[in-house]
Amino acid sequence: MPTLDFKGKQYIYSHHHSVPFRELLVDGKKSLPTNGKSASLDDNLIIHGDNLHALKALMPHYAGKIKCIYIDPPYNTGNEGWCYNDNVNSPLMKEWISKNANPVDKEDMQRHDKWLCMMYPRLKLLHELLADDGVIFVSIDENELCNLRLLMDEIFGEINFIEHLVWNKRVPKNDKFIGNIHEYVLVFVKDANLGHKFIQRKEGIPYINELLASLKRKKIPIPEAEIEIKKLYKKNNYDRGITLYNSLDEDYKLWGKINVSWPNGQTYGSRYDVLHPKTNKPCKVPERGWRWTKETFDSLLDYENIKELHDGSFVCGKIWFAKDENTQPSSIKYLEEVSEFLLRSIIGTKSEGSVSLKGLTDESFDYPKPIELIEILLSSTDIDEGIFLDSFAGSGTTAHAVMKLNAQDGGNRKFILVEMEDYADTITAERVRRVINGVPSAKDENLKAGLGGSFTFCELGNEISIEKIITGESLPDYSALASYVFYTATGKSLDGEAIEKLDYFVGETDLYEVYLIYKPDIAFLRGNDSALNDLKLKAIAARNSKKEKLVFATAKYRGQKELSTQNITFCQLPYTIHKVVGA
Repeated sequence: MPTLDFKGKQYIYSHHHSVPFRELLVDGKKSLPTNGKSASLDDNLIIHGDNLHALKALMPHYAGKIKCIYIDPPYNTGNEGWCYNDNVNSPLMKEWISKNANPVDKEDMQRHDKWLCMMYPRLKLLHELLADDGVIFVSIDENELCNLRLLMDEIFGEINFIEHLVWNKRVPKNDKFIGNIHEYVLVFVKDANLGHKFIQRKEGIPYINELLASLKRKKIPIPEAEIEIKKLYKKNNYDRGITLYNSLDEDYKLWGKINVSWPNGQTYGSRYDVLHPKTNKPCKVPERGWRWTKETFDSLLDYENIKELHDGSFVCGKIWFAKDENTQPSSIKYLEEVSEFLLRSIIGTKSEGSVSLKGLTDESFDYPKPIELIEILLSSTDIDEGIFLDSFAGSGTTAHAVMKLNAQDGGNRKFILVEMEDYADTITAERVRRVINGVPSAKDENLKAGLGGSFTFCELGNEISIEKIITGESLPDYSALASYVFYTATGKSLDGEAIEKLDYFVGETDLYEVYLIYKPDIAFLRGNDSALNDLKLKAIAARNSKKEKLVFATAKYRGQKELSTQNITFCQLPYTIHKVVGA
């Protein structure tokens, strides 16, 4: 497999390991919790802060649990305001970065290296956060498409590449030579061997269903109703996968005529006579025969129930016949039976993200993605519950799409957004608040009433570091440290928030149980209460488990040899925060 080399790669290759863990601090005033409940890290999350640090902060809680990731990183066009500022402890790297701490210059060929250095550790952490059966979508344009593909091949594995989608925006940007009307979306999975199917609802289905309901409610005659359906098709220039279904049955359900000729131009199918229901004469046989055997064809025919349609044609069971035997019959298929198909490699939507933001924020936002695009991508995974992550959240379109999909299909999707800019509250979170509570001026009735839901707004707190715990400069709360030691000791994320218990139990894996004796108080850490004494040993032993017990505390009153007889491994805080091999 070709590999991608770029300036700074040797320094950034394992940088995600050295990024410090930081607490996620709940901001109750900016959160919108469910009525009667307090803000919680188990809820939908909007995190304000550098996404590299935010992704690392999510690891103890969500490593291997994210079902779907969508990101829209800077495209590195040379006209953007991003700059590379990750703290990489290499003199050469620091010197290189310091040469251009301002936004990248369009003429600076090193801007591609800087972009890759920015993306590499973030994609590494996203890979660790993604569930084994998870999928990631990354929007990009031509500036970094090739580099991104090679980068993701390296991190996610070339075998896990699914598709290189083209998003047709339909509106050209002002390019010098060619009117560029498209961008790209790279699709990768964590493990292609698990099997994935990406589906897409046919464009316009909700609008068609809305019209059908109106026609049925008003009892519009079938011939007139079919004319209205065709007008809708023409107005919206729908794909043949829709327009083929232009006939209505008595219950106002759309159906279409499907060719039953033998499909292979090199071979021949069966030849037999099919009698017309009115003339009783053999119908025209396809040039290369029928697609089906006579037994299959006969099983779909029902001459006992012949329905004559308003245009003089006939329906006999699942077979359509023309007025006479001179036209080849067709099979009948209903649109509701084929309302979905495999996700197309070209997705056409209008670039109307700014229009969809009207009423959802009082501030302007440049180039937001249209919600329709994100809906298509997220719904294509067929994941209706689980966590959806966007670490370049922008205006919050991903959260809006998640909530809208839940409202449509009753799903239980959750979202996590990360936004580093100051508008994380005034634009990103504010959009989510209004989508939840409703926008009176909205044309969409569901949005007007509000989609419901909740979220917790978080800021990034202090680093969880040995040095700062020793000095008492920064003492994380119990839940934060418990999640941290559990993850670093076992390599697994903790389910839910850790709560201080009388037996000090934090959580378990297939191999280990983890315990933490701790209070965020320097006097506690330096006193006897934080030590593993006989009373605490008794409480821990009361669980009566045969798994190895990893007990984090500042000191112990028994030797490790004696503790080992009770399947206990003592881990001294704060020094022995480590990863146990094989966990």
